Amino acid sequence: MFQFKEVITKSDVKDFHRVPFIIYKNDPNWIPHLMQDIDAVFDPSRNKFFKHGEVVRWVLKNEQGELIGRVAAFVNRKLSDTFKQPTGGMGFFECIENKEAAFALFAQCREWLEARGMKAMDGPINFGEKDKFWGLLVENFTAPNTYGMNYNPSYYKTYFEAYGFKTYYEQYVVRRPVVNAQQKFADKSAAIFANPDYHFETISRKNLPKYAEDFRIIYNDAWGGHNNFKPMTKEQSQNIMAKLKPVMDEDIMYFGYYKKEPIAFYISIPELNEIFKYVNGNLNWWGKIKFLYYKWKGVVRTMYSIVFGVIRSQQGKGVEGAIIKFAEKVIVPQHKYDYVILTWIGDFNPKMLKVADNLEATRFRTYITYRKMLDETIPFERAPIIGE
Repeated sequence: MFQFKEVITKSDVKDFHRVPFIIYKNDPNWIPHLMQDIDAVFDPSRNKFFKHGEVVRWVLKNEQGELIGRVAAFVNRKLSDTFKQPTGGMGFFECIENKEAAFALFAQCREWLEARGMKAMDGPINFGEKDKFWGLLVENFTAPNTYGMNYNPSYYKTYFEAYGFKTYYEQYVVRRPVVNAQQKFADKSAAIFANPDYHFETISRKNLPKYAEDFRIIYNDAWGGHNNFKPMTKEQSQNIMAKLKPVMDEDIMYFGYYKKEPIAFYISIPELNEIFKYVNGNLNWWGKIKFLYYKWKGVVRTMYSIVFGVIRSQQGKGVEGAIIKFAEKVIVPQHKYDYVILTWIGDFNPKMLKVADNLEATRFRTYITYRKMLDETIPFERAPIIGE
């Protein structure tokens, strides 16, 4: 009934990219992921996860040879054994509205993962970092997706749950207008601003290696207590800053210091999908010209906050509010942006959810990262709450 084709040739890759254009051809809210971003995930020369992992992807056709779905499965050996059971992943799932086709795609991933000793399967996730292609959209299908975040039909949720996937954790994308925050932030940060040992500044393109190292120091301390945490290396932090350089706006990237030591960051970029919606998923030479044109035209009216962190010894002292108030002093008078969207916050991270609530940010979108127990004798457990 169905025909699977492993993605190997250039023609297969084109088919893999074509599938979502079939699924979303009548959906005005869908903005395609960049082909170049997806290709990088499956390129061993550009994806460091190949050093300790493997990946496979397929397209699915019906009896008539028509494309009706796609999916990828992957094993990250450094991560898989950090759970109570070996756990692999699946992602890049797209499927027509057909339960049997969806189940066939899930089963294809399951068989491949079981052959590699996996006892559980997370999805939809990415063979890479959590900043892109992570989670299934389950709430708010009436607005375009933000850059790197998944967008999918509402019926996908039914298929995942009918197959036996259970919610491992929920992810919330929150949004608020670019206005002054509640008075409580000003009150909490007053003592910080009155203390000369604290200092806040915007980033400078002229000194990116320095900020990359500051970012690494803060990140490794702030996230050091998280489940399955892997410290960031100097090479990784330098690469992150290099990737941000072409799109960065210095006015929306902030660092905080205590006695000249880095203690906090609040990093935002322009919401790139407000430009990428004009390039139709392909940042080739013509797409790059369109990108530069619409960037110059100033079509972006949304900031996208990709990461916010405070070292553990400074948490709860008012630093969170201080860096937010500093950011407002810089950006609000400029009237450059209308909204700020915060990158997803997991329900396992109550501290950051509280920060979002205190900012009076609304939960703009909800995603779910699912887990399917391949060995059903092992009890399912949700992601542990940070701090418990």
